[in-house]
Amino acid sequence: MPQILPEYMGYDRTIAVFSPDGRLFQVEYAKEAVKRGATALGIVFKNGVLLATIKPSAKLMVTETIEKIFQIDEHLGAVASGLLADARILINQSRIRAQVHRITYEEPIDVWNLARVIGDRMQLSTLYAGLRPYGVTILIGGIDKTGKHLIESDPSGMLYEWKAYAIGRGSSIANKILAQKWKEDLTEKEAIKLVVEIIEKTEKEKKSNIDIAVIREEDKKFRKLSEKEFK
Repeated sequence: MPQILPEYMGYDRTIAVFSPDGRLFQVEYAKEAVKRGATALGIVFKNGVLLATIKPSAKLMVTETIEKIFQIDEHLGAVASGLLADARILINQSRIRAQVHRITYEEPIDVWNLARVIGDRMQLSTLYAGLRPYGVTILIGGIDKTGKHLIESDPSGMLYEWKAYAIGRGSSIANKILAQKWKEDLTEKEAIKLVVEIIEKTEKEKKSNIDIAVIREEDKKFRKLSEKEFK
């Protein structure tokens, strides 16, 4: 966590005031909240986009009710790390915007346009006293007429496009592995194997606890892999 000197403590109390060295501490705290979340990642492979994370595994929990990979539209999905309640609100807003676009223009929304909807809402919460930043980072994956996209929206509202990227507590290790092993012609099967390797190393979880969704170029349809397909 960023170190706060005593003379900076006043700037720690409100979101709308910069510290003398140009920092917004509440935004930095929100990014720390993301680092406490479970590892989640996205990979652009040869014929599509893959999103993955781990399922909660408490003994008495109905795990199917905990949504960590979200469908936004037929051709669009997202995975989040951090405060999932914050992610749910942002995803619900983006779903509405995607449907309004589809009804208004009779075509699916572009991935970048949808990412800007989420990024703009996250950035707005960094401007006004009385609000707090969203404590979540979202990876938006999808396919549109311009191609395959994987876009990150962080608590500041900044948007970055990646070919492969990980967020959450295991992101440091995961991104090193992705940098070494990602390649342009990665197949879907190779991407899934890479996901398994990363989550086993960062989360120490069994394969059965991994949740994966794919959007393929052939049909541009978001779908979660069943346990049988995954195996």
